[in-house]
Amino acid sequence: MSDIVFLSGFMCDSHLWDRVAPGLEADFRLHFGDLTRDRTFEGMAERVLAAAPRTFSLVGFSMGGFVAREIALKAPERVERLALLNTSARGDDPEQARRKAGLARAAETRGFRGLSRHSILSSLHPDRRGDEEIVASIREMADRIGREGFVNQIGVVRQDGHGELSRITCPALVVWCRQDELRSLEEAQELADGIPGAELRIVENCGHMLPLEAPGETVSLLRNWLSSSVAA
Repeated sequence: MSDIVFLSGFMCDSHLWDRVAPGLEADFRLHFGDLTRDRTFEGMAERVLAAAPRTFSLVGFSMGGFVAREIALKAPERVERLALLNTSARGDDPEQARRKAGLARAAETRGFRGLSRHSILSSLHPDRRGDEEIVASIREMADRIGREGFVNQIGVVRQDGHGELSRITCPALVVWCRQDELRSLEEAQELADGIPGAELRIVENCGHMLPLEAPGETVSLLRNWLSSSVAA
C-alpha cells in the first residue's frame, strides 16, 4: 500500500479532505501536512518532509501547491508523483505583498476574526454559495487555525516559480476548475507547460474548492492519475 501526502490551502486544515478520504483510504495510506506553523514555504516544506514517509505521492491544493512544488524540488528522490490542484506558480506583485503584510500586522495587533462570508463565497461555484454545510466547513477550518496560522500564512511572500518548473521530473497532474474565480486557466496552463510531461485536467461545474465541491471527481482524478503513473 502506497502513501499519499495531502497539503491543504490557505486557512484550510486536514478536514478539507474529509469528503475525499473515504474514496482512497482503502487502497492508500493518507497523510496530511501541517502548513500552519511556519512563515515561509521552505519552512513548511521542511516540516512536511520531516513527518512524511520515505517516499510518497504528493497532492497540493491552492497554497498547498506552492509548498508541494518546494518539496518536489527539495526532495525529488522522495516524491513519486505530484498533483497540483487549483494552484499557480505566479508570485505576488508589490501591491499584493504590501496588502498581505498589512493584513498580517492587523491580525497580530487586533486579532483574527475569521474569514469573511464574501471571501468564502467567492471561492465557490455560484450554484454552491447557498450550501451552508460547505460554507460552515470552510469557516470552521479557518477558526481552528486561528490568528497565529493566519499570520504565518498571509505573511508569506510568494515568489515566481516558473523558472524552477522544468526541474520537476516526477509524473505530474495539474487540475483547474471551470468556475474557479481565484485561479485562472492561464495559471494552470503555465504549470502544465512548465513541468515536463505534466497532464492538465479541467473539472466542469466547480469553483475553487474542488475537494469540498466535487469530492467524487477529485477521487476519480487522483485514482486515474495514480494508476496511469504506475503503469508508465
